[in-house]
Amino acid sequence: MAGFVSKVKKLGRKISESGTIVETIKKRAREKNRKIVLCEGEDRRVVEAAEECVEEGIARIVLLGNPSQIRASNPDLDLSGVEIVDPATSPKLEEYAKLLFELRKAKGMTEEQALQQAKDNTFFGALMLKAGDADGLVSGACHSTANTLRPGLQIVKTAPGTSAVSSFNLMVPPMGGNKYVEDDVLIFSDCGLNPTYTAEGLADCALATAKSAMEIAGIAPRIAMLSFSSKGSAKHDNVTLVQEATRIAKEKSPNLAIDGELQFDAAIVPEVAAIKAPGSEVAGRANVLVFPDLQAGNIGYKIAERLGGFQAIGPICQGFAKPLNDLSRGCKACDIVCAVAITALQVKD
Repeated sequence: MAGFVSKVKKLGRKISESGTIVETIKKRAREKNRKIVLCEGEDRRVVEAAEECVEEGIARIVLLGNPSQIRASNPDLDLSGVEIVDPATSPKLEEYAKLLFELRKAKGMTEEQALQQAKDNTFFGALMLKAGDADGLVSGACHSTANTLRPGLQIVKTAPGTSAVSSFNLMVPPMGGNKYVEDDVLIFSDCGLNPTYTAEGLADCALATAKSAMEIAGIAPRIAMLSFSSKGSAKHDNVTLVQEATRIAKEKSPNLAIDGELQFDAAIVPEVAAIKAPGSEVAGRANVLVFPDLQAGNIGYKIAERLGGFQAIGPICQGFAKPLNDLSRGCKACDIVCAVAITALQVKD
């Protein structure tokens, strides 16, 4: 299996460490030529990613922030191909403020409040998306998830027929691969958004992640609904929730390979699966791992990243009317580049 390929930039800055799956995603993004907004021009990692995205032709980039300050803080970067926009001085500001007012006046927002709010980088980026002036948005490198998702939920809103926004992470194995990863990637969900789920909500999250696995990673999903129990080995309300979510997901999409409840080792280790879940078409070979709640998912992906050496790309949001994605504040520039490429692929033609 191909591992990471290191790319040393012309100025000696090592940014891209990408496995085959990531290179495939980037290639497909180049063919789309989407316009993606990066909201955090004050962050060096974001600026590096903007340069690389343009240099590699992954997307057209709009970087939000003060142009003079961004260039002065990053004199070694070539930003000639990056469109830099300062929301506070943009000729679009009043238009976007009016749009925001119309969207939020029923909630008590005044025109003056809308004008001030529209100057915020993330709100401005979300308004660009709503107005059709950009195809997708990526933020969160130096702001909390709430700062990114609040404008998304208030302005971009959820896609028709979607009960809730959820998220997934692409987990790319380190150089040398991992014997439990058949498809060059694992998908973890939900590691970034919803603290708790109902059984119905967890089932919908699993089905949305299966769709993302096919559309973004290009893999046939084998979905494990994770728990601290395997096939009734423990009794608890938390186990019952996962069992019910599995039942609902199977009922909604009977053709999907989905099984649960499964412990993590039963989901990915064939020898353990043979003991704990014999006969399962998923156990021992899962490539989509659905965690029962945010605590488990967030802890799990960070263990894989920091101790296992996996590259964690995400969280990638699913369920917005237009692509809007949140970054981990511990992300690297290469993670942001990958998030841009994925965001480009989420845009509906």
